[in-house]
Amino acid sequence: MTREEKAQVIQDLTAQLNENNIVYLADISGLDAGTTTRLRRACFKAGVKLNVVKNTLLAKAMDSTEKDFGNLSEVLKGNTSLMVSETGNAPAKVIKEFRKKSDRPILKGAFIEEAIFVGDDKLDTLSEIKSKEEVIGDIIGLLQSPAKNVISALKSGGGTIAGILKTLSEKEG
Repeated sequence: MTREEKAQVIQDLTAQLNENNIVYLADISGLDAGTTTRLRRACFKAGVKLNVVKNTLLAKAMDSTEKDFGNLSEVLKGNTSLMVSETGNAPAKVIKEFRKKSDRPILKGAFIEEAIFVGDDKLDTLSEIKSKEEVIGDIIGLLQSPAKNVISALKSGGGTIAGILKTLSEKEG
């Protein structure tokens, strides 16, 4: 690979790291072609981009970003695959599901919204992280429940002012 090609790869990786807040590093070495193809399909279905990268080029790209990847560059040894997603737990779920049939991929580390996770032992924790949409749904559900109580009280009072006041006073007492 020429110096210009390396510079272009670093530039592309830097842009990819800057654009995404969810980055997983995994080891997929030892997978045969068919298994790797199945992994790529599983990633595609889950909205995860999978790229095999050179460690030195990825390390330089990490240093070139505005983000602090902390000690994540220390796991850049051996075969490294970059998994990028818009959902925090999607790559972890793909890895966990895929490992039911294979011993790979192995999670090396992850960068999720400025939080850094290092080691394969963090896989269960990462797969349980709620997505942004799930958290918003939980908040909306919590905000709606007092309004639902008032509406049900209004309906149970029979629609008259006296009935509504009676129902509300009984709920307070």
